[in-house]
Amino acid sequence: MKPKVVVGMSGGVDSSVAAWLLKEQGYDVIGVTMQIWQDEENFKVEEQGGCCGLSAVDDARRVAETLGIPYYVMNFKQEFKEHVMDYFVKEYLRGRTPNPCIACNRYVKWESLLRRSMAIGADYIATGHYARIEKLQNGRYALRKSVTAGKDQTYALYNLTQEQLAHTLMPVGDYTKDQIRAIALENHIPVANKPDSQEICFVPDQDYAGFIEKNTDAVIPEGNFVDQEGNILGRHKGITHYTIGQRRGLNLARGKRCFVTQIRPDTNEVVIGDNADVFASKLRCNQLNFMSVEDIGTSMEVQAKIRYNHAGAPCMLTRTGEDEIVCSFLEPVRAVTPGQAVVFYDGDYVVGGGTITGAI
Repeated sequence: MKPKVVVGMSGGVDSSVAAWLLKEQGYDVIGVTMQIWQDEENFKVEEQGGCCGLSAVDDARRVAETLGIPYYVMNFKQEFKEHVMDYFVKEYLRGRTPNPCIACNRYVKWESLLRRSMAIGADYIATGHYARIEKLQNGRYALRKSVTAGKDQTYALYNLTQEQLAHTLMPVGDYTKDQIRAIALENHIPVANKPDSQEICFVPDQDYAGFIEKNTDAVIPEGNFVDQEGNILGRHKGITHYTIGQRRGLNLARGKRCFVTQIRPDTNEVVIGDNADVFASKLRCNQLNFMSVEDIGTSMEVQAKIRYNHAGAPCMLTRTGEDEIVCSFLEPVRAVTPGQAVVFYDGDYVVGGGTITGAI
């Protein structure tokens, strides 16, 4: 009997070709789109190829018909609101900068989808992410970078569990984006030329502060911009408007470039400094998850990425608590941002990662 795989189909070219590849490899493929939009009026995000609006369903259904596979829409509205949207708002109100795609991957695209897929008899779930999964000699599953560095998505997947990895297929990771589009064109897949989505799907205008104001009863007051010594430099619009390293939109007439170096929700202050003040040699992280190893022991040398588009930098990990690691970089890194992920690599393989709590 063919192994059964549920493919999460966003209506984009990557997940569509993932479904085609798996069918070609002999799997019994079922297409599923996760319904996560909360209000159809607010989620008109499809012109840029987003993954959570209504036309995602139309595109995915057309692809499924072309491939000759069954297709369903599953409702994940509650899971998405709780684990992604509510989390996004709470983190910004804490003066942190969250990565909602990481939360969505862990708790919606995997935990919830995998559970429901297993319930209907599936052996695996699959996605169109640019990453590869390998079982290592030590028996553990780990993510390996995709063959195309420019599209690699392992950073946003670092906190998947061993069970989730064991039941996941990522066929797109063996191809470049150009190859994926070529496969789609050659096989007449309807979304072959659909553009990629870049923005956070539930904030298509990228006005994060505006989204938070509309979706929370919390009052987000103005406050003071201060320098490192606490001197007041001006007034800010509310801490949800800022992130570490930000330079634009500060409206401070200081006669020189200035940057956000710290956000203090307890005192409602945004700290301003020079570019040099945005660099740090160490950071703390928690909410740890390990992949290629069960744990790091007391220390380990890795390459660490502190944001999605960070190239990575040599780093020494030191265990400082049951759920805390200090990362010491050989050279200072720019804009260590609480709430973002730090992901550890050993060559092409993901060692693990955690959530940044702050620079040291």
